[in-house]
Amino acid sequence: MPVLPVHVLVLGGTTEARRLAESLAGDRHVRVTTSLAGRVSAPRLPPGDVRVGGFGGPFGLAAWVREHGVDAIVDATHPFAATMSRNAAEAAAQAHVPLLALRRPGWVAQDGDRWHSAGSLAEAAGLLPALGERVFLTTGRMGLAAFAGAGLDELWFLVRSVDAPEPPCPARMEVLLDRGPFTLEGEREIIRHHRLDVLVTKDSGGDATAPKLTAAREAQIPVVVVRRPPVPEGVPVARTPDEAVRWVRRLYAEGSGDAGASG
Repeated sequence: MPVLPVHVLVLGGTTEARRLAESLAGDRHVRVTTSLAGRVSAPRLPPGDVRVGGFGGPFGLAAWVREHGVDAIVDATHPFAATMSRNAAEAAAQAHVPLLALRRPGWVAQDGDRWHSAGSLAEAAGLLPALGERVFLTTGRMGLAAFAGAGLDELWFLVRSVDAPEPPCPARMEVLLDRGPFTLEGEREIIRHHRLDVLVTKDSGGDATAPKLTAAREAQIPVVVVRRPPVPEGVPVARTPDEAVRWVRRLYAEGSGDAGASG
């Protein structure tokens, strides 16, 4: 049984990670450390201990876990942070600590939606010429190279991201620096003002950026939805911070090194 308090490492950067840290910080049985990748210039810091920066791959993460006496890891990174999720799974196995993935549910198409599924940003880019000419690109600043190909030179992009993107970028674009949550009224105005006729988004799930989907449905414009990568095999999944809290509490309530799947 881990020595109390249980030290939980939260791989963060999402709203769910911050809410989890807030809940765990008030539990006297838990010490929480949140790790942020450092890709956003002014992140919202959660309560508890915070570290910023990479670990140097799965071996570096496993070494950090052992050095700092971590008893459990919660992977609450963005649903598209596939490399970090794989590293977490490998590191947890190496360090012999339990791992939980905290993933908010993905979006579900509704009546009137004109969704086109894509398995990658490159596949999404390939769909665009047949769908529209003025693209609302909301996939973040990473991966814009997929939309910088010569075959897309005739398209115009409105690129929304928290921080300014770096080349390579689409040949014709305007950058909108903003951070969610976004409002339905605001998304309607963006589509109207910029005369956008196609939306590209990752299936991030959650409420903070969902209004753009409603606005696109109302405007009857197509939406290219990039499917999220799967959670590494064998890793239990919690859908909400509350489920993750219950998983952590079972660690010290049951005195087990393996809390099992949640919810």
